[in-house]
Amino acid sequence: MKKLQLYFETSVFNFAFADDVIEEREITLTLFEQVKQNRYDVFISDIVTREILNAPKEKADQLLELISQLNQVKLKVTGDCVDLAQRYIKEGIIPVKHEYDALHIAIASVNNLDAIVSWNFKHMVKMKTKREVKAINLLSGYKEIEIISPQEVIYND
Repeated sequence: MKKLQLYFETSVFNFAFADDVIEEREITLTLFEQVKQNRYDVFISDIVTREILNAPKEKADQLLELISQLNQVKLKVTGDCVDLAQRYIKEGIIPVKHEYDALHIAIASVNNLDAIVSWNFKHMVKMKTKREVKAINLLSGYKEIEIISPQEVIYND
């Protein structure tokens, strides 16, 4: 059976060190163990790296070390990604001040991945965003993409 191709946006890595939300941290660490067992193909992008490099140096170093432990593919931001992200913003799916969230979704969509994994329930992992992204993707010639939490991934079996 084909492994799921998952795009991890930045919040997934942040939650590996989140001492204030123990359950979510444990779910995230379980997900990373499953990745290390080669159960999924993992993708990130330049946007993940940019966001991490905006963190304080010590935290950024921890996050980059964590990423280096995963067998992941780094995707580039292309013109098609930017165009699709701008459409999400124009249609009011993602607020303009959260352009990186729109780019994460667009990068995964343009690269034909199965799902975006995120702990961002404010702009990404919510019914309105999921439904409207699927509609825009279909209208734009891309397949429907799932936007899911790490919890949905680890209990996928």
